[in-house]
Amino acid sequence: MKQLYPNAHYQGLADGAPENWVFLNTVTDTQTLDFYHATQYLDKAAKAIYPHDEQAQKAWMDTRCHSLKHEVGAASRILAEMQTIQPKRVSQSILQGLQDAITYFRNHHHQMLYVDAISSNLPIGSGITEVACKVIIKARLGCSGMKWKDWGASVVLGFRALSYTKGRWQQFWSKISRYGFSL
Repeated sequence: MKQLYPNAHYQGLADGAPENWVFLNTVTDTQTLDFYHATQYLDKAAKAIYPHDEQAQKAWMDTRCHSLKHEVGAASRILAEMQTIQPKRVSQSILQGLQDAITYFRNHHHQMLYVDAISSNLPIGSGITEVACKVIIKARLGCSGMKWKDWGASVVLGFRALSYTKGRWQQFWSKISRYGFSL
């Protein structure tokens, strides 16, 4: 792909799994942690801060999510805030959730540059890619008993992607009608 589009900007977008970043560092220009995965950890922190007040949890979450998306350095500030939290009378699982959130932000705050990504019109959420993988690839290639060679899978997925892209299926067949088909 990079040979076809050498001047394109390649954005890596993933959750916190270390193997994602090892791979993405070699093939992308910038890497961003999926915003919605980060918010799941903020939710754990909110539950530790306000264990019995869902409205306060929501208000805290809304403020932090907005900051994370729109303020430079917010991830580091939120991490510092979470490290000062001293929850009282909460279960061990809620304490563990807070610790998980602190660890997640400590490990990934440098990949939470959402302000930069948004200002560059880059995605901050991987949901659409995950759904496309599920609907286009997994649903077709992952059925029981199926085995694929690279070439066959590539052809089938190419056609499947065309059929799911508005206007492309008809455009493809118009071109075939006009110029013929060859591999």
